[in-house]
Formats: sequence, structure tokens, C-alpha cells
Amino acid sequence: MSAKLPRVTETIADLRRYALALTRNGQDAEDLVQEALTRAYARRASFRAGQPLRPWLMSILHNVFVDGVRSQQVRERHERTAATAADFAPAAQEDAAQLSEVRRAFLDLPDDQREALHLVGVEGLTYSEASQVLGVPEGTVLSRVSRARQALRNREQEPIRRLRIVGGADAD
Repeated sequence: MSAKLPRVTETIADLRRYALALTRNGQDAEDLVQEALTRAYARRASFRAGQPLRPWLMSILHNVFVDGVRSQQVRERHERTAATAADFAPAAQEDAAQLSEVRRAFLDLPDDQREALHLVGVEGLTYSEASQVLGVPEGTVLSRVSRARQALRNREQEPIRRLRIVGGADAD
């Protein structure tokens, strides 16, 4: 490196001072100088002989700092997005419990309503096709599906049953 980049050691104090001004933290400044010197070494072929070394190294240090700030901003944005998504996304355990409750409510429907709702809602049959499968008039399928959906809506609006500790403070 000394053949291509003369007097690098003479600029280290200046690089540290500039890095400290940018980062306002001694350890971060040291890391920044090290990363800048590593990048300068990797790009030593771009250094032109006769060009002042100090401004070249300082520009590399500045670019490393800006890249780091941008990366940090992206990381923080991703973390905020993930935190926000976690606030709105139900936990997998909640999903499983909710799915179990929907399944239980569906299975609790009277047979005729459950069959009609399954054919129309799950299998995607038209009311006419479902009436042929069930051997009942189309209007009957329509009313059974309607009653089944209403029963599920009513069940969804029921107050949530809370678990209680037996013998605890909330025991009746």
C-alpha cells in the first residue's frame, strides 16, 4: 500500500478527528476510520499518483459514513415496519384459536344449514347447483345459507368466554 498510497499513517489523526466529528462517538469513529482505510485499500487502484492523499481518504471516510447512515435508516425503517406489522398481525396462536372457534361454530350448525353453506360457501356451487345436490328447491338452499350465515354472525358477536382460575379471586 505504501507504494501506491504514500504517507497513509500521516493522515490517520486527521481521519480520526473528522470521523469523531461525524459520529460523535469514539468507538464509532475508530470503526469508521478502519472501514474507510479498508475501502481505500480495496480501491487503491483508483488513486491517481500525484493526487493529494488526505482529501481522497477523507472523501472515502465521508462516503463510508453516509453509507452507514443510510443503512441505519433503512434498518430502522424495517424495524418500525416490522413492529407496526406485529401490532396489527394477530399471533399465530390467536389465528389457530380463531380458526378452531370458526370450525366449531360451523360444525355446530344444524345439518341442513351446514350442508347448504358448505356447498355454496366452500365448494363454490351456485344456489341452483346446490339445490340439485341436496334435492331441495333453490329457495330452500337460499334460506338455509342465509340462516347459517346469520347464526355464525350471531355466534361471533357473543361475549368472549374468559378462562377463570378455579378458586381464585374471581371465583363465584
